[in-house]
Amino acid sequence: MPCPHCKITIVKRSKNESAVSAAAYQSGEKLFSEYDQQQKYYPYKNEVTHKEILLPANAPPEYADRNTLWNAAEAQEKQWDSQLARRFVLAIPRELPPEQYADLLRDYCREFFVSKGMIADFAIHDKGDGNPHAHILLTMRAMDENGKWLPKCRKIYDLDENGERIRLPSGRWKSHKQNTVDWNDRKYAEIWRQGWADTANRYLEANNRPERLDLRSYARQGIDQIPTVHMGPAVCQMEKKGIQTNIGNLNRDIKAANSLMQSIRQMVRHLKGWIADLKEKRDVLMEAWEQAKEPGIPELLFRYLELRSGERIGWTAKGQLKGSVSDFNKVQAAIDFLKAREITTVESLDRHLDGISEKAVSIRGGMKKAEKRIRAIDTMLSYIDSYEKNKPVHAEYAAIGWKKKKEKFAESHREELDAYNAAVRYFKANLKGNSYSRKDLESERQQLAATLPGRRKELEAVQADVKVLRDVRHWLNQVLPSEQYRQTAEPGKKPSVQESLKGRQERIRQEQAEKQKPPRTQKQQNMEL
Repeated sequence: MPCPHCKITIVKRSKNESAVSAAAYQSGEKLFSEYDQQQKYYPYKNEVTHKEILLPANAPPEYADRNTLWNAAEAQEKQWDSQLARRFVLAIPRELPPEQYADLLRDYCREFFVSKGMIADFAIHDKGDGNPHAHILLTMRAMDENGKWLPKCRKIYDLDENGERIRLPSGRWKSHKQNTVDWNDRKYAEIWRQGWADTANRYLEANNRPERLDLRSYARQGIDQIPTVHMGPAVCQMEKKGIQTNIGNLNRDIKAANSLMQSIRQMVRHLKGWIADLKEKRDVLMEAWEQAKEPGIPELLFRYLELRSGERIGWTAKGQLKGSVSDFNKVQAAIDFLKAREITTVESLDRHLDGISEKAVSIRGGMKKAEKRIRAIDTMLSYIDSYEKNKPVHAEYAAIGWKKKKEKFAESHREELDAYNAAVRYFKANLKGNSYSRKDLESERQQLAATLPGRRKELEAVQADVKVLRDVRHWLNQVLPSEQYRQTAEPGKKPSVQESLKGRQERIRQEQAEKQKPPRTQKQQNMEL
Protein backbone atom coordinates (compact mmCIF):
# COMPACT_ATOMS: atom_id res chain seq x y z
CA MET A 1 0.00 0.00 0.00
CA PRO A 2 1.48 3.39 -0.90
CA CYS A 3 2.04 5.95 1.81
CA PRO A 4 -1.43 7.52 2.18
CA HIS A 5 -2.30 11.18 2.62
CA CYS A 6 -2.17 12.49 6.19
CA LYS A 7 -2.08 16.26 6.53
CA ILE A 8 -2.17 18.23 9.79
CA THR A 9 -2.60 22.01 9.73
CA ILE A 10 -3.78 24.86 11.96
CA VAL A 11 -6.74 27.12 11.11
CA LYS A 12 -5.27 30.60 11.66
CA ARG A 13 -6.98 33.95 11.82
CA SER A 14 -3.76 35.56 10.54
CA LYS A 15 -4.42 33.84 7.20
CA ASN A 16 -8.02 35.06 7.12
CA GLU A 17 -9.20 31.55 7.97
CA SER A 18 -12.21 30.66 10.05
CA ALA A 19 -13.07 27.60 12.15
CA VAL A 20 -16.74 28.10 11.29
CA SER A 21 -15.87 28.18 7.59
CA ALA A 22 -13.75 25.03 7.93
CA ALA A 23 -16.58 23.24 9.74
CA ALA A 24 -19.07 24.31 7.05
CA TYR A 25 -16.76 23.03 4.32
CA GLN A 26 -16.24 19.60 5.79
CA SER A 27 -19.84 19.08 6.95
CA GLY A 28 -21.63 20.55 3.93
CA GLU A 29 -23.89 22.54 6.30
CA LYS A 30 -24.90 26.20 6.26
CA LEU A 31 -23.21 27.81 9.26
CA PHE A 32 -23.32 31.44 10.36
CA SER A 33 -20.09 33.04 11.57
CA GLU A 34 -20.67 35.55 14.36
CA TYR A 35 -17.11 36.85 13.98
CA ASP A 36 -17.54 38.28 10.50
CA GLN A 37 -21.35 38.09 10.31
CA GLN A 38 -21.31 35.93 7.18
CA GLN A 39 -22.96 32.66 6.24
CA LYS A 40 -20.55 29.87 5.30
CA TYR A 41 -21.70 27.21 2.84
CA TYR A 42 -19.80 24.95 0.42
CA PRO A 43 -22.27 22.53 -1.17
CA TYR A 44 -20.64 21.82 -4.49
CA LYS A 45 -17.31 20.10 -3.95
CA ASN A 46 -17.69 17.12 -1.67
CA GLU A 47 -20.17 14.37 -1.01
CA VAL A 48 -20.48 14.04 2.77
CA THR A 49 -21.45 10.49 3.72
CA HIS A 50 -21.12 10.90 7.48
CA LYS A 51 -20.54 13.70 10.02
CA GLU A 52 -20.32 13.60 13.79
CA ILE A 53 -19.17 15.58 16.83
CA LEU A 54 -17.52 13.74 19.73
CA LEU A 55 -17.54 15.51 23.12
CA PRO A 56 -15.42 14.77 26.20
CA ALA A 57 -17.33 14.14 29.43
CA ASN A 58 -16.88 17.70 30.76
CA ALA A 59 -18.04 19.50 27.58
CA PRO A 60 -21.43 21.26 27.55
CA PRO A 61 -24.04 19.21 25.63
CA GLU A 62 -24.98 22.23 23.48
CA TYR A 63 -21.59 21.92 21.77
CA ALA A 64 -22.98 18.92 19.93
CA ASP A 65 -24.42 21.60 17.63
CA ARG A 66 -21.78 22.49 15.06
CA ASN A 67 -22.72 26.16 14.73
CA THR A 68 -22.72 26.68 18.51
CA LEU A 69 -19.42 24.84 19.00
CA TRP A 70 -17.24 26.66 16.53
CA ASN A 71 -18.66 30.12 17.17
CA ALA A 72 -17.97 29.55 20.87
CA ALA A 73 -14.43 28.41 20.09
CA GLU A 74 -13.76 31.45 17.91
CA ALA A 75 -15.26 33.84 20.49
CA GLN A 76 -12.50 32.87 22.95
CA GLU A 77 -9.76 34.02 20.57
CA LYS A 78 -9.17 37.78 20.70
CA GLN A 79 -5.85 38.17 18.87
CA TRP A 80 -5.49 38.86 15.16
CA ASP A 81 -3.11 35.88 14.85
CA SER A 82 -5.07 33.42 17.00
CA GLN A 83 -5.02 29.69 16.31
CA LEU A 84 -8.67 28.68 15.95
CA ALA A 85 -8.68 24.92 15.34
CA ARG A 86 -6.47 22.00 14.38
CA ARG A 87 -7.41 20.38 11.07
CA PHE A 88 -6.67 16.85 9.79
CA VAL A 89 -7.19 15.44 6.31
CA LEU A 90 -6.80 11.64 6.24
CA ALA A 91 -7.03 9.19 3.34
CA ILE A 92 -9.22 6.23 4.35
CA PRO A 93 -8.02 2.81 3.11
CA ARG A 94 -10.44 1.91 0.32
CA GLU A 95 -9.76 -1.76 1.06
CA LEU A 96 -12.13 -1.39 4.03
CA PRO A 97 -15.91 -1.68 3.56
CA PRO A 98 -17.57 1.78 3.52
CA GLU A 99 -19.88 0.89 6.41
CA GLN A 100 -16.82 0.73 8.69
CA TYR A 101 -15.45 4.18 7.82
CA ALA A 102 -17.38 5.93 10.61
CA ASP A 103 -16.35 3.34 13.22
CA LEU A 104 -12.71 3.73 12.16
CA LEU A 105 -12.80 7.54 12.57
CA ARG A 106 -14.78 7.32 15.80
CA ASP A 107 -12.27 4.93 17.41
CA TYR A 108 -9.32 7.05 16.28
CA CYS A 109 -10.77 10.35 17.53
CA ARG A 110 -11.84 8.94 20.88
CA GLU A 111 -8.47 7.32 21.59
CA PHE A 112 -6.17 10.19 20.58
CA PHE A 113 -8.22 13.38 20.94
CA VAL A 114 -11.43 13.16 22.95
CA SER A 115 -9.72 11.20 25.75
CA LYS A 116 -7.25 14.12 26.08
CA GLY A 117 -10.02 16.74 26.43
CA MET A 118 -10.41 17.91 22.82
CA ILE A 119 -13.71 18.16 20.98
CA ALA A 120 -13.53 16.31 17.65
CA ASP A 121 -15.75 17.21 14.70
CA PHE A 122 -15.22 14.78 11.82
CA ALA A 123 -16.81 14.22 8.42
CA ILE A 124 -16.30 11.55 5.77
CA HIS A 125 -16.21 12.51 2.08
CA ASP A 126 -16.65 9.86 -0.59
CA LYS A 127 -17.64 10.62 -4.18
CA GLY A 128 -17.27 6.97 -5.15
CA ASP A 129 -14.17 7.79 -7.22
CA GLY A 130 -11.78 5.66 -5.16
CA ASN A 131 -10.67 8.51 -2.89
CA PRO A 132 -12.56 8.24 0.41
CA HIS A 133 -11.12 10.62 2.98
CA ALA A 134 -11.94 12.23 6.30
CA HIS A 135 -11.73 15.76 7.68
CA ILE A 136 -11.28 16.30 11.42
CA LEU A 137 -11.50 19.63 13.29
CA LEU A 138 -10.19 19.76 16.86
CA THR A 139 -10.55 22.46 19.49
CA MET A 140 -7.33 24.15 20.66
CA ARG A 141 -8.32 24.97 24.27
CA ALA A 142 -8.87 22.65 27.20
CA MET A 143 -11.95 22.82 29.45
CA ASP A 144 -12.36 22.64 33.20
CA GLU A 145 -14.69 20.19 34.94
CA ASN A 146 -17.60 22.63 34.47
CA GLY A 147 -17.15 22.91 30.70
CA LYS A 148 -15.56 26.38 30.80
CA TRP A 149 -12.81 27.17 28.32
CA LEU A 150 -9.38 27.45 29.91
CA PRO A 151 -6.64 29.85 28.77
CA LYS A 152 -4.05 28.43 26.38
CA CYS A 153 -1.18 29.64 28.57
CA ARG A 154 -0.51 31.33 31.89
CA LYS A 155 2.15 33.67 33.20
CA ILE A 156 4.82 32.13 35.44
CA TYR A 157 7.10 34.43 37.42
CA ASP A 158 10.79 33.52 37.41
CA LEU A 159 12.34 33.14 40.85
CA ASP A 160 15.88 33.62 42.12
CA GLU A 161 17.83 31.18 44.31
CA ASN A 162 15.94 32.46 47.37
CA GLY A 163 12.56 31.84 45.80
CA GLU A 164 11.90 35.55 45.30
CA ARG A 165 10.59 37.17 42.14
CA ILE A 166 13.16 38.89 39.93
CA ARG A 167 12.61 42.57 39.14
CA LEU A 168 13.75 43.81 35.72
CA PRO A 169 15.32 47.28 35.08
CA SER A 170 11.97 48.36 33.66
CA GLY A 171 10.37 47.74 37.03
CA ARG A 172 8.40 44.70 35.86
CA TRP A 173 8.79 41.19 37.20
CA LYS A 174 10.67 38.69 35.07
CA SER A 175 8.29 36.01 33.81
CA HIS A 176 7.58 33.52 31.04
CA LYS A 177 4.54 31.90 29.51
CA GLN A 178 3.66 28.28 30.12
CA ASN A 179 1.13 26.37 28.02
CA THR A 180 -1.75 24.86 29.96
CA VAL A 181 -1.75 21.87 27.60
CA ASP A 182 1.00 20.48 25.39
CA TRP A 183 -1.14 19.73 22.35
CA ASN A 184 1.02 21.97 20.16
CA ASP A 185 4.14 19.97 20.97
CA ARG A 186 5.72 18.67 17.75
CA LYS A 187 5.98 15.16 19.16
CA TYR A 188 2.21 14.75 18.81
CA ALA A 189 2.32 15.01 15.03
CA GLU A 190 4.33 11.78 15.01
CA ILE A 191 2.10 10.17 17.66
CA TRP A 192 -1.11 11.07 15.82
CA ARG A 193 0.19 9.90 12.44
CA GLN A 194 1.34 6.59 13.90
CA GLY A 195 -1.95 6.29 15.78
CA TRP A 196 -3.90 6.65 12.54
CA ALA A 197 -1.78 3.95 10.90
CA ASP A 198 -2.21 1.60 13.88
CA THR A 199 -5.98 2.12 14.04
CA ALA A 200 -6.44 1.62 10.29
CA ASN A 201 -4.21 -1.47 10.35
CA ARG A 202 -6.34 -3.02 13.10
CA TYR A 203 -9.39 -2.64 10.88
CA LEU A 204 -7.53 -4.04 7.86
CA GLU A 205 -6.43 -7.05 9.89
CA ALA A 206 -9.96 -7.60 11.22
CA ASN A 207 -11.16 -7.70 7.60
CA ASN A 208 -8.46 -10.24 6.63
CA ARG A 209 -6.77 -7.73 4.34
CA PRO A 210 -2.99 -8.11 3.77
CA GLU A 211 -2.39 -4.38 3.18
CA ARG A 212 -0.91 -2.23 5.95
CA LEU A 213 -0.47 1.53 6.28
CA ASP A 214 2.97 2.96 6.97
CA LEU A 215 3.15 6.74 7.24
CA ARG A 216 6.93 6.86 7.69
CA SER A 217 9.07 8.28 4.92
CA TYR A 218 10.84 5.91 2.51
CA ALA A 219 14.15 6.71 4.20
CA ARG A 220 12.82 5.80 7.67
CA GLN A 221 11.32 2.59 6.29
CA GLY A 222 14.69 1.61 4.80
CA ILE A 223 13.30 1.78 1.26
CA ASP A 224 15.84 2.85 -1.33
CA GLN A 225 13.33 4.77 -3.40
CA ILE A 226 12.74 8.41 -4.26
CA PRO A 227 9.27 9.73 -3.34
CA THR A 228 7.33 11.70 -5.90
CA VAL A 229 6.76 15.44 -5.49
CA HIS A 230 3.44 16.74 -4.18
CA MET A 231 1.79 18.43 -7.15
CA GLY A 232 -0.96 20.45 -5.49
CA PRO A 233 -4.42 21.25 -6.94
CA ALA A 234 -3.25 23.72 -9.61
CA VAL A 235 -0.70 21.33 -11.12
CA CYS A 236 -3.15 18.41 -10.89
CA GLN A 237 -5.76 20.34 -12.84
CA MET A 238 -3.23 21.22 -15.55
CA GLU A 239 -2.10 17.58 -15.80
CA LYS A 240 -5.73 16.42 -16.07
CA LYS A 241 -6.19 18.78 -19.01
CA GLY A 242 -3.17 17.23 -20.73
CA ILE A 243 -0.84 20.14 -19.97
CA GLN A 244 2.56 18.80 -18.97
CA THR A 245 4.28 20.54 -16.06
CA ASN A 246 7.81 20.41 -14.66
CA ILE A 247 6.59 18.69 -11.49
CA GLY A 248 4.49 16.22 -13.48
CA ASN A 249 7.40 15.34 -15.76
CA LEU A 250 9.70 14.87 -12.77
CA ASN A 251 7.18 12.58 -11.08
CA ARG A 252 6.85 10.50 -14.26
CA ASP A 253 10.64 10.12 -14.43
CA ILE A 254 10.79 9.13 -10.75
CA LYS A 255 7.99 6.55 -11.10
CA ALA A 256 9.53 5.03 -14.23
CA ALA A 257 12.97 4.74 -12.61
CA ASN A 258 11.55 3.28 -9.38
CA SER A 259 9.56 0.71 -11.38
CA LEU A 260 12.61 -0.27 -13.45
CA MET A 261 14.76 -0.67 -10.36
CA GLN A 262 12.15 -2.81 -8.62
CA SER A 263 11.85 -5.04 -11.70
CA ILE A 264 15.63 -5.48 -11.91
CA ARG A 265 15.90 -6.31 -8.21
CA GLN A 266 13.13 -8.88 -8.42
CA MET A 267 14.58 -10.68 -11.46
CA VAL A 268 18.09 -10.69 -9.99
CA ARG A 269 16.76 -12.10 -6.73
CA HIS A 270 15.02 -14.97 -8.56
CA LEU A 271 18.13 -15.71 -10.63
CA LYS A 272 20.40 -15.67 -7.57
CA GLY A 273 18.07 -18.09 -5.81
CA TRP A 274 18.11 -20.41 -8.83
CA ILE A 275 21.93 -20.33 -8.99
CA ALA A 276 22.20 -21.12 -5.28
CA ASP A 277 19.93 -24.13 -5.81
CA LEU A 278 22.06 -25.34 -8.74
CA LYS A 279 25.26 -25.08 -6.71
CA GLU A 280 23.67 -26.99 -3.88
CA LYS A 281 22.62 -29.86 -6.18
CA ARG A 282 25.65 -29.79 -8.49
CA ASP A 283 26.91 -33.29 -7.54
CA VAL A 284 23.49 -34.87 -8.08
CA LEU A 285 23.16 -33.22 -11.49
CA MET A 286 26.60 -34.33 -12.65
CA GLU A 287 25.83 -37.91 -11.55
CA ALA A 288 22.58 -37.82 -13.53
CA TRP A 289 24.49 -36.63 -16.61
CA GLU A 290 27.30 -39.20 -16.08
CA GLN A 291 29.88 -36.43 -16.41
CA ALA A 292 32.97 -35.80 -14.32
CA LYS A 293 33.06 -32.15 -15.40
CA GLU A 294 30.23 -29.69 -15.05
CA PRO A 295 28.78 -28.87 -18.49
CA GLY A 296 28.95 -25.22 -19.57
CA ILE A 297 25.90 -23.08 -20.16
CA PRO A 298 26.28 -23.09 -23.99
CA GLU A 299 26.37 -26.91 -23.97
CA LEU A 300 23.21 -27.02 -21.90
CA LEU A 301 21.52 -24.61 -24.29
CA PHE A 302 22.31 -26.90 -27.24
CA ARG A 303 20.82 -29.76 -25.21
CA TYR A 304 17.72 -27.61 -24.94
CA LEU A 305 17.59 -27.34 -28.75
CA GLU A 306 17.82 -31.14 -29.00
CA LEU A 307 15.06 -31.47 -26.43
CA ARG A 308 12.83 -29.08 -28.34
CA SER A 309 13.52 -30.96 -31.54
CA GLY A 310 12.43 -34.21 -29.85
CA GLU A 311 9.20 -32.59 -28.73
CA ARG A 312 8.29 -31.76 -32.34
CA ILE A 313 8.23 -35.38 -33.46
CA GLY A 314 4.94 -35.85 -35.25
CA TRP A 315 4.77 -32.29 -36.48
CA THR A 316 4.69 -31.53 -40.18
CA ALA A 317 8.05 -30.94 -41.86
CA LYS A 318 7.20 -27.28 -42.32
CA GLY A 319 6.20 -26.92 -38.66
CA GLN A 320 9.38 -28.65 -37.48
CA LEU A 321 11.54 -26.40 -39.65
CA LYS A 322 9.79 -23.24 -38.53
CA GLY A 323 10.01 -24.21 -34.86
CA SER A 324 13.66 -25.24 -35.12
CA VAL A 325 14.66 -21.98 -36.83
CA SER A 326 12.79 -19.91 -34.23
CA ASP A 327 14.38 -21.75 -31.31
CA PHE A 328 17.84 -21.64 -32.89
CA ASN A 329 17.68 -17.89 -33.47
CA LYS A 330 16.65 -17.18 -29.89
CA VAL A 331 19.20 -19.52 -28.37
CA GLN A 332 21.99 -18.33 -30.66
CA ALA A 333 21.27 -14.73 -29.70
CA ALA A 334 21.48 -15.72 -26.05
CA ILE A 335 24.76 -17.59 -26.63
CA ASP A 336 26.23 -14.54 -28.38
CA PHE A 337 25.09 -12.44 -25.43
CA LEU A 338 26.77 -14.82 -22.96
CA LYS A 339 29.94 -15.06 -25.04
CA ALA A 340 30.29 -11.29 -25.24
CA ARG A 341 30.15 -11.16 -21.44
CA GLU A 342 32.33 -14.25 -20.93
CA ILE A 343 29.56 -16.16 -19.19
CA THR A 344 30.15 -19.88 -19.62
CA THR A 345 29.51 -21.40 -16.20
CA VAL A 346 27.15 -20.97 -13.30
CA GLU A 347 29.92 -19.23 -11.32
CA SER A 348 30.54 -16.68 -14.07
CA LEU A 349 26.79 -16.10 -14.33
CA ASP A 350 26.69 -15.49 -10.57
CA ARG A 351 29.53 -12.97 -10.81
CA HIS A 352 27.83 -11.22 -13.73
CA LEU A 353 24.62 -10.84 -11.71
CA ASP A 354 26.61 -9.22 -8.90
CA GLY A 355 28.03 -6.78 -11.44
CA ILE A 356 24.56 -6.06 -12.83
CA SER A 357 23.27 -5.29 -9.33
CA GLU A 358 26.14 -2.89 -8.67
CA LYS A 359 25.65 -1.20 -12.02
CA ALA A 360 21.91 -0.75 -11.46
CA VAL A 361 22.48 0.66 -7.98
CA SER A 362 25.11 3.07 -9.34
CA ILE A 363 22.82 4.31 -12.13
CA ARG A 364 19.88 4.75 -9.77
CA GLY A 365 22.12 6.53 -7.26
CA GLY A 366 23.07 9.10 -9.87
CA MET A 367 19.43 9.56 -10.80
CA LYS A 368 18.38 10.02 -7.18
CA LYS A 369 21.03 12.67 -6.70
CA ALA A 370 19.78 14.58 -9.75
CA GLU A 371 16.13 14.17 -8.74
CA LYS A 372 16.86 15.42 -5.22
CA ARG A 373 18.62 18.48 -6.59
CA ILE A 374 15.74 19.19 -8.98
CA ARG A 375 13.31 19.05 -6.06
CA ALA A 376 15.48 21.52 -4.14
CA ILE A 377 15.67 23.87 -7.14
CA ASP A 378 11.89 23.74 -7.61
CA THR A 379 11.40 24.64 -3.94
CA MET A 380 13.88 27.50 -4.22
CA LEU A 381 12.18 28.83 -7.37
CA SER A 382 8.78 28.74 -5.68
CA TYR A 383 10.14 30.83 -2.79
CA ILE A 384 11.79 33.20 -5.25
CA ASP A 385 8.42 33.69 -6.97
CA SER A 386 6.76 34.34 -3.61
CA TYR A 387 9.54 36.72 -2.55
CA GLU A 388 9.43 38.79 -5.75
CA LYS A 389 5.65 38.85 -5.85
CA ASN A 390 5.25 40.10 -2.27
CA LYS A 391 8.37 42.31 -2.04
CA PRO A 392 6.47 45.52 -2.98
CA VAL A 393 3.91 44.85 -0.23
CA HIS A 394 6.66 44.39 2.34
CA ALA A 395 8.42 47.55 1.14
CA GLU A 396 5.20 49.50 1.58
CA TYR A 397 4.75 47.99 5.05
CA ALA A 398 8.34 48.86 6.08
CA ALA A 399 7.91 52.48 4.91
CA ILE A 400 4.95 53.13 7.28
CA GLY A 401 6.10 55.06 10.33
CA TRP A 402 2.93 55.18 12.45
CA LYS A 403 2.46 52.12 14.69
CA LYS A 404 -1.33 51.83 14.45
CA LYS A 405 -1.31 52.41 10.71
CA LYS A 406 1.42 49.80 10.36
CA GLU A 407 -0.54 47.26 12.41
CA LYS A 408 -3.66 47.91 10.34
CA PHE A 409 -1.72 47.46 7.10
CA ALA A 410 -0.16 44.23 8.42
CA GLU A 411 -3.58 42.85 9.36
CA SER A 412 -5.02 43.53 5.90
CA HIS A 413 -1.94 42.13 4.11
CA ARG A 414 -1.08 39.30 6.49
CA GLU A 415 -1.00 36.58 3.84
CA GLU A 416 1.41 38.48 1.57
CA LEU A 417 3.69 39.47 4.46
CA ASP A 418 3.75 35.91 5.84
CA ALA A 419 4.69 34.57 2.40
CA TYR A 420 7.45 37.17 2.05
CA ASN A 421 8.87 36.43 5.50
CA ALA A 422 8.74 32.66 4.86
CA ALA A 423 10.79 33.19 1.69
CA VAL A 424 13.35 35.29 3.57
CA ARG A 425 13.70 32.61 6.25
CA TYR A 426 14.18 29.95 3.57
CA PHE A 427 16.86 32.02 1.83
CA LYS A 428 18.76 32.49 5.09
CA ALA A 429 18.72 28.75 5.75
CA ASN A 430 19.50 27.55 2.21
CA LEU A 431 21.41 30.27 0.35
CA LYS A 432 25.16 30.36 0.85
CA GLY A 433 25.26 34.06 0.03
CA ASN A 434 22.71 36.84 0.14
CA SER A 435 21.83 36.67 -3.53
CA TYR A 436 20.33 34.23 -5.99
CA SER A 437 20.24 33.84 -9.73
CA ARG A 438 16.97 32.60 -11.18
CA LYS A 439 18.65 32.16 -14.55
CA ASP A 440 21.40 29.93 -13.12
CA LEU A 441 18.91 27.84 -11.16
CA GLU A 442 16.65 27.32 -14.18
CA SER A 443 19.66 26.44 -16.34
CA GLU A 444 20.91 23.91 -13.76
CA ARG A 445 17.45 22.37 -13.50
CA GLN A 446 17.20 22.06 -17.27
CA GLN A 447 20.59 20.33 -17.46
CA LEU A 448 19.75 17.91 -14.66
CA ALA A 449 16.36 17.08 -16.17
CA ALA A 450 18.04 16.41 -19.53
CA THR A 451 20.22 13.71 -17.94
CA LEU A 452 17.32 11.68 -16.53
CA PRO A 453 16.02 10.16 -19.81
CA GLY A 454 19.53 8.94 -20.67
CA ARG A 455 19.96 7.40 -17.24
CA ARG A 456 16.58 5.73 -17.55
CA LYS A 457 17.64 4.21 -20.86
CA GLU A 458 20.73 2.83 -19.10
CA LEU A 459 18.44 1.18 -16.54
CA GLU A 460 16.25 -0.17 -19.34
CA ALA A 461 19.37 -1.70 -20.94
CA VAL A 462 20.26 -3.37 -17.64
CA GLN A 463 16.70 -4.66 -17.37
CA ALA A 464 16.93 -6.08 -20.93
CA ASP A 465 20.16 -7.91 -20.01
CA VAL A 466 18.53 -9.46 -16.95
CA LYS A 467 15.55 -10.54 -19.07
CA VAL A 468 17.93 -12.44 -21.38
CA LEU A 469 19.39 -14.21 -18.37
CA ARG A 470 15.90 -15.01 -17.16
CA ASP A 471 15.15 -16.64 -20.52
CA VAL A 472 18.39 -18.62 -20.25
CA ARG A 473 17.31 -19.86 -16.83
CA HIS A 474 13.97 -20.97 -18.28
CA TRP A 475 15.67 -22.89 -21.09
CA LEU A 476 18.18 -24.54 -18.77
CA ASN A 477 15.39 -25.64 -16.48
CA GLN A 478 14.00 -27.67 -19.39
CA VAL A 479 17.17 -29.81 -19.68
CA LEU A 480 18.06 -30.08 -16.02
CA PRO A 481 16.83 -33.42 -14.59
CA SER A 482 13.69 -32.89 -12.58
CA GLU A 483 13.67 -33.52 -8.84
CA GLN A 484 11.32 -36.46 -9.38
CA TYR A 485 13.64 -38.00 -11.97
CA ARG A 486 16.74 -37.55 -9.79
CA GLN A 487 14.99 -39.57 -7.10
CA THR A 488 13.79 -42.42 -9.36
CA ALA A 489 16.37 -42.72 -12.15
CA GLU A 490 18.50 -45.86 -12.17
CA PRO A 491 22.13 -45.21 -11.16
CA GLY A 492 24.55 -45.19 -14.08
CA LYS A 493 21.83 -44.71 -16.69
CA LYS A 494 21.97 -41.59 -18.85
CA PRO A 495 18.59 -39.86 -19.12
CA SER A 496 16.88 -40.06 -22.48
CA VAL A 497 14.99 -37.22 -24.10
CA GLN A 498 11.71 -38.73 -22.94
CA GLU A 499 12.98 -39.13 -19.39
CA SER A 500 14.32 -35.60 -19.38
CA LEU A 501 10.83 -34.38 -20.21
CA LYS A 502 9.58 -35.81 -16.93
CA GLY A 503 8.75 -33.04 -14.53
CA ARG A 504 9.06 -30.33 -17.16
CA GLN A 505 5.46 -29.26 -16.86
CA GLU A 506 5.86 -29.18 -13.10
CA ARG A 507 8.87 -26.89 -13.42
CA ILE A 508 6.95 -24.59 -15.76
CA ARG A 509 4.09 -24.42 -13.25
CA GLN A 510 6.56 -23.62 -10.49
CA GLU A 511 8.10 -20.79 -12.54
CA GLN A 512 4.68 -19.38 -13.31
CA ALA A 513 3.70 -19.57 -9.65
CA GLU A 514 6.94 -17.80 -8.74
CA LYS A 515 6.14 -14.94 -11.11
CA GLN A 516 2.67 -14.61 -9.61
CA LYS A 517 3.94 -14.34 -6.04
CA PRO A 518 3.47 -10.88 -4.53
CA PRO A 519 6.71 -8.89 -4.70
CA ARG A 520 8.75 -8.74 -1.55
CA THR A 521 9.06 -5.45 0.25
CA GLN A 522 11.61 -2.93 -0.98
CA LYS A 523 13.48 -3.24 2.32
CA GLN A 524 13.91 -7.00 1.86
CA GLN A 525 15.10 -6.53 -1.71
CA ASN A 526 17.61 -3.88 -0.63
CA MET A 527 19.02 -6.21 2.03
CA GLU A 528 19.49 -8.98 -0.53
CA LEU A 529 21.26 -6.65 -2.94
